[in-house]
Amino acid sequence: MEAVPARARCYVTCVALLALLCLLPLPTASRAPWWALALLAALYAGCDHLVRRRFAGTFYPVLLAGAFLLPPPAAALVPLPAALFPCAGPRSAPLRRLWRAAQLALAVWGASRVHWALGGRDAVTGADFPYALVPAGAAVLAFCLVLTVLDGGIRVVAERVPPRRAWRGLLSRSLGPVAVHGLAGLMMAVLWRSPYGPVAALLVLLPMCVSCWVFAQYHRERAAHQATIRALVRAVDIKDGYTRGHSERVGHASVLIGRELGMDEERVEVLRFAGILHDVGKLGVPTRLLRKDGPLTPEERRVIELHPEYGHEMVRGITFLGEARAAILHHHERLDGSGYPYGLVGGQIPECARVVAVADAFDAMTSTRSYRRARPVAAAVEELERCAGTQFDPRMVTALRHALARYGWHPAVTADETPHQAPASEPVPSSPGPPR
Repeated sequence: MEAVPARARCYVTCVALLALLCLLPLPTASRAPWWALALLAALYAGCDHLVRRRFAGTFYPVLLAGAFLLPPPAAALVPLPAALFPCAGPRSAPLRRLWRAAQLALAVWGASRVHWALGGRDAVTGADFPYALVPAGAAVLAFCLVLTVLDGGIRVVAERVPPRRAWRGLLSRSLGPVAVHGLAGLMMAVLWRSPYGPVAALLVLLPMCVSCWVFAQYHRERAAHQATIRALVRAVDIKDGYTRGHSERVGHASVLIGRELGMDEERVEVLRFAGILHDVGKLGVPTRLLRKDGPLTPEERRVIELHPEYGHEMVRGITFLGEARAAILHHHERLDGSGYPYGLVGGQIPECARVVAVADAFDAMTSTRSYRRARPVAAAVEELERCAGTQFDPRMVTALRHALARYGWHPAVTADETPHQAPASEPVPSSPGPPR
């Protein structure tokens, strides 16, 4: 509690008082049956407990069904028991519980007020489709707007986020998922008012719970993927600390190229994986060669040039990487066939490998090394264009140039300051060369 700024406490208190005003006048039995209110509140508490404990998410269909079925003051009561007295996970601070309760109460009240003002109650009772979708859609929008305004406000007050950034993206990120929950809530409300009664409305929750489970599984799998990649990159950074941060920057540049080429987000994500992991094969190269101060012998250079094959072998069984595995194997190939490990020519080189090759060379030139300063971005792009057609795919070079002109180049890490001498595995190039 001591860590919460006074201004944030004041903000939460004001929101709670506003929510309290929305509860007045308290609903009467004639306008809102208490049994319906109690059932929806208990149902929401159970669903909220299940979703938060099992799926670590939020669950709004019951709240929106309450907004479609009950008068605004009664609908605002539905989230209070679950928000004020949560039974999932460790008990949060009282101020946090008060904030969540007030926020949800205001959002449900706003959704119900809009829904009733547009005649949504009669549309639900008469199952008047498609007109019932209009007030329901407006109610969902009001629900999202209230949550967005309040969330942005707490970010400004508690976290000192600039107002111009506090609300950026909040509404667009929440509108899609809440719209799906709103459709489920509308189906619940229609079935509730139908001759089949509340029992039939409960059937809507089954597919929603299944969807939550699938969504949670997807995010857990994605988190596992990210953890796998982080572990591999960390291992490379520990072994070859001179290029620390290089992998992340190559991944970022690969994403810029992929998006400029119009690739879908799934392929762009694969490109990011490819860029981040392109040097993972260095784990199979003796550390003494990676850190050697003097020039490499031809035999030592041949050993280092095996790192794409080592990397491919390491990630061959990681199925979620997809075509990123081909990029790891072929990112040192050249269009003229002088690259390695297989000397592929032109179109024989996988597209993702051609993207990573350009991103790799670009970062090698624009990163500071102990033996040379980083080249300016414009000079690096000019060098890439000079080598386009022989070493690099001109289409990838052009895409990078356009992306840099549009977004600039702002890497989070630009150099590793630990080493004081250039390693033998990365000699000073007069041109991009085959980046190692």
